[in-house]
Amino acid sequence: VQLQASGGGLVQAGDSLRLSCAASGGTVRRYGMGWFRQAPGKEREFVATISWTGGRTNYADSVKGRFTISRDNAQNTLYLQMNSLQPEDTAVYYCAAAFQSLSSSNPNNYGSWGRGTLVTVSS
Repeated sequence: VQLQASGGGLVQAGDSLRLSCAASGGTVRRYGMGWFRQAPGKEREFVATISWTGGRTNYADSVKGRFTISRDNAQNTLYLQMNSLQPEDTAVYYCAAAFQSLSSSNPNNYGSWGRGTLVTVSS
């Protein structure tokens, strides 16, 4: 399965963005999915994850209360609604599909990764 993230851009602090991740070449509806990000000069870090039904989600402490992960299995698409963006949220955001149906914050549990989308938040 191929994943393609989109929706990134340049915004000001306090603004919102909605990222999308479209899957093609297969279905991801039976798999947990997640968002990760990598800021310049930093390692990739976990952002949010969702189980295959969407019934369980988990967030990094840094985005909890501001970001919301969701999915539309009929559309084979994953979303990340990002509100109250801050300059420290600036990064390339990647979506990924897990090896299993459960959600996970461990990048080693993900087998398919999409090309990232850049989010830049100015102060």
